[in-house]
Amino acid sequence: MSMPRHLTLALLATGLLASTPALAQAVTHGFADAAMQERQCQAKGWQRVVTQVAGLSRQVLWKAPTGPWTKGAILVMHGGGGQHFQWCVANARIVQPQVNFSEMAVADGFAVLLLNSSDQVTDHQGRACGKVWDDEVRERANLDLPFLGQVMRELLPSLRPAGSRPEIFLAGHSSGGYMAVRAATHFDDLVTAFAPVASGDPYGWHRLCEAGMNARTTVHGAGFDNETRRQITEPDACRAERHPNETPWDSTRPATLPAFRLFRHEQDGINDRSCTEKVGRQLRERGYRGEPDFVLMGGRRSLAAHYWQDGYNRPLLDFFNAQLVDTPLGAPR
Repeated sequence: MSMPRHLTLALLATGLLASTPALAQAVTHGFADAAMQERQCQAKGWQRVVTQVAGLSRQVLWKAPTGPWTKGAILVMHGGGGQHFQWCVANARIVQPQVNFSEMAVADGFAVLLLNSSDQVTDHQGRACGKVWDDEVRERANLDLPFLGQVMRELLPSLRPAGSRPEIFLAGHSSGGYMAVRAATHFDDLVTAFAPVASGDPYGWHRLCEAGMNARTTVHGAGFDNETRRQITEPDACRAERHPNETPWDSTRPATLPAFRLFRHEQDGINDRSCTEKVGRQLRERGYRGEPDFVLMGGRRSLAAHYWQDGYNRPLLDFFNAQLVDTPLGAPR
């Protein structure tokens, strides 16, 4: 007899964490020192913005080159259970590749805005999901799309120096990658290109946020593909011939849709490769311009393969660089 899926996931997460103490510490510890780590980022030149959106206090840390932004701006969305400051200070070894990405992007000429999720997301049954992005399609109002819209329509213009490039790029990891797809399609008239990492199809999955379904304290429950009803941790979890349970996609129907490139590790043990492959097919079917997936190889199926890797950094920035066009500030994309 096979084990219940939620127990299988709990054992997978617990076993992987137990086998890698550094991961266990970084993933399961709380964030009581958040203010201290934000101050560490500010000491490195990052600036803090707090805004009220849809009744929630939302935080942004941002940094840009001196003078005009010669490459536009990148909005970064962290993974589930994470924090925005983990992209500007590395007090745990596993987040160093994320900090390296931010530093490389600023050095390249991009402004980088690190967005912080809320911890108020609930599933369809109203149960708390922990610190994740609100990427699913639900009957209630979305918590994060108004935040992303305010950043793109109001905050960016207020920060952008004269003579800067207007392009807006989205990058997101795991839960943040699912949200990057949701935001890039919802705001497809504003976004130039997007690069989800270790993620999948926000219109074709759902969370069950029942307490105790995983070993984490900051994220509750598990994610399931709408078609197979299998957890996204399982091999081939998102592989289906038809997609009758795909929810309607957002779009403003612009003349030019954003470009995208998907990044993943072949041995990702948390978000199966089939889930990334699924969202690529869904995007291309809807006319989004996709570059070939960037895939890291090697090792064995694991939690460690799910995390942001240094190997993604230069190819991802090169992809964004390739999307720059000769468009003056304020002109349509």
